[in-house]
Amino acid sequence: MTMRFDLRQLGRSGGKDNLDRTFAPSEFETAEARDEDYDIVAPVRLVADVQRDRDTCRVTGRIQTRLRMECGRCLEAFEIPVDNPFELRYVPETAASSEAEREVVEDDLTTAYYKDEALDLGELMHEQFVLALPMKPLCSEACKGLCPACGTNLNKGACDCKPTWTDPRLAALHGLLDRDKES
Repeated sequence: MTMRFDLRQLGRSGGKDNLDRTFAPSEFETAEARDEDYDIVAPVRLVADVQRDRDTCRVTGRIQTRLRMECGRCLEAFEIPVDNPFELRYVPETAASSEAEREVVEDDLTTAYYKDEALDLGELMHEQFVLALPMKPLCSEACKGLCPACGTNLNKGACDCKPTWTDPRLAALHGLLDRDKES
């Protein structure tokens, strides 16, 4: 199954088409995907309406799947559901659209580029996965994390460590407390 959508087929359907495709997680296993902070663990369903007006295409739809990632506190794997609606405007890729440096304006956040009369659905889905990721991935809001001394997962059990950490900026005050104990 291809991850490209040929825009030339829109001419045969009056400039509009409905897209409903399901991709297996294995179709996303590439060298770039291995560098991501998540794994796709369920089939990815992409449902979208594609409408073309001259060179501009409007794509509105929804992407659904499940992603596995690592908790930022306890380092255990957990899954999050993805059910993201999106609306994008595609314009042809030109030399100006691939400039290295330019100011980002609000319209750029909903504008993507196509080339060779095809939309790259893999790129569209990857972008939606990244947008679905939480800022701080947590297996639960109540996650206790790891013991800083011994590394025990505090969600699974307690440890006997008594971590003592002192702020070096307060060392002089700590010395005063020690003198008071001696008196």
